[in-house]
Amino acid sequence: MPGGAPLLETNNTLEHPTGQEYQLVVGEGTYVLRDDLHLATPPPHPSDAPQPNNNPLATTVAPQSAGTKLSVAVIAPRKPPNQSLFRIATSQSTRSNVPPIIQEEAQSPRSDAGSTANGFGSTSYYGHTVGYGDNNDALRPVPTKGSKKGDLRAKPKNNIVKSNSSFVSRVIPHEALQKRLSERPSDGLMVFANVNRALLWLDLTSDLKTEALTKVLFTKAFALCHDVNQFTKSQTHLDVVIGFNTSDIIWYEPISQKYARLNKNGMINPMPIESIHWLPNKENLFLAAHMDGTLVVYDKEKEDAEFVPEDASPGDNGSENGHPKNKFQVKKSVQSKNQKTNPVAAYSVSNMKINQTAFSPDGSLLAIVCDDGCLTILDYINERVLDVYRSYYGGLLCVTWSPDGRYVLTGGQDDLVSIWSLADQALVARCVGHDSWVTDVQFDPWRCDERNYRFGSVGEDCRLLLWDFSVGMLGRPKAVSMRNRGTSVASHIPMDRTISHNSVGRIRSNSSRTQTDVQNIDGQDSVHAVDSMRSTAVLPPVMSKSADGHPLSWVGFEEHCIITSCKDGHIREWDRPKDGEDVQISKTNSGGM
Repeated sequence: MPGGAPLLETNNTLEHPTGQEYQLVVGEGTYVLRDDLHLATPPPHPSDAPQPNNNPLATTVAPQSAGTKLSVAVIAPRKPPNQSLFRIATSQSTRSNVPPIIQEEAQSPRSDAGSTANGFGSTSYYGHTVGYGDNNDALRPVPTKGSKKGDLRAKPKNNIVKSNSSFVSRVIPHEALQKRLSERPSDGLMVFANVNRALLWLDLTSDLKTEALTKVLFTKAFALCHDVNQFTKSQTHLDVVIGFNTSDIIWYEPISQKYARLNKNGMINPMPIESIHWLPNKENLFLAAHMDGTLVVYDKEKEDAEFVPEDASPGDNGSENGHPKNKFQVKKSVQSKNQKTNPVAAYSVSNMKINQTAFSPDGSLLAIVCDDGCLTILDYINERVLDVYRSYYGGLLCVTWSPDGRYVLTGGQDDLVSIWSLADQALVARCVGHDSWVTDVQFDPWRCDERNYRFGSVGEDCRLLLWDFSVGMLGRPKAVSMRNRGTSVASHIPMDRTISHNSVGRIRSNSSRTQTDVQNIDGQDSVHAVDSMRSTAVLPPVMSKSADGHPLSWVGFEEHCIITSCKDGHIREWDRPKDGEDVQISKTNSGGM
């Protein structure tokens, strides 16, 4: 580790504020703030140059950083919500074709996945059997040698605690780590959280939640994103990937305290990583979104090599008749036989920054949002774009799927949350309520069923908003029958589960769309025109509340609470209303929202 003055370590703090300003009043009851955990921001490393002036006219640029975000890890199979949307799959289902996160009814804020007997989440509903790269023999996994009995998962080779790498500054494991791990409940909530150059492993069900299970400090690199592999998790193993502003990637196994470094010094792609996710149902593969608009698929066990694009499908970044042309390019196909080194595959999606990616609940589609304001729906298994939708204005910052895979939500710089119907290939509503950029949006699977949906959003305005909508509220555009479903995302949605037109009082979306509003490009994808505000349904929130004193960066829904985090390192847990609670919503309470 580099020499210099000793680091001044500060401790996390936990508070339990009370009062009406720490309550969220909704129709089903009152959510009450239980814990406000403030993660200490680590001081600059002694080898760092003085911090640049925050003056916007300063010539020095501050390092890329991100607000605190969480990756959730619950070891035990998790109880599905009690709604019919998440009924347990029957034994007749071919479970080998269903992602393990669905097989286990594992619910995390990022997965939004569920299982039902005859509907959403079942194999018969999705009809998806082939996974990413499954038919490429060059990607067949090699059996792991030298693993301990009962633990066949591959682990990184380097000990992070004893590392002499200049990339890792210091690792602080809890002095009673193994004891805490052995005594904690398997269904307890663990999270990984980033704070500038630190990554913390926390046990949120512990009375000692201020004491991290492990705190890793990096020398000059800021962690921007991270993800836990839900497929490989066990009592003795966790696979975590971390993306940095330096473009480096760390594969970290915290129980054994082993790690490996990928894309070292930007060998494959030199740009920072804004979003990173393990591929569904894959042990080794993960997807990193670099800030130059490139998606790169890495294998955690492969060595890196300088990347020379294979240019399988050159694209055209121009425009035609006012419509953007196809920006998607395959730089290296997953079907390539050259798989001895990373990357496994690479794709150019945009000439601007990718802000977030999200896999559909069944693992067959990928939603991508970028600074260019485009939502791209990608059939990543077959490496083709299905649909491209555009924001009202500005970049799109966040994206998520409904638990049934029928709707996609986006939020962005237009201060709006937009609801996109994939079956209808259309924007069905805009959600108006934020006063600044929307930074994260997620569904609440414990308050969703086959017709009604609850989701939440957070933003730079420091507010948490909750929203309700039902399929009866959303009209179906007449032009949907005119569209070619053969090359669109609608072909992935079973059309026997159509939206009813008999509901009373539904919000009508734009039903005047015509075939000219959709441009087919090379027979592969559809770029949809921007819907005007006047022709689109507007959905108001059911709750709006200032949830922190700092801009919010993340929201997640758990069985017993809502969790928010902010750019200053606060993690707040809001307990759900107790069963049978009778709450009167007064104008006084709702007025402070």
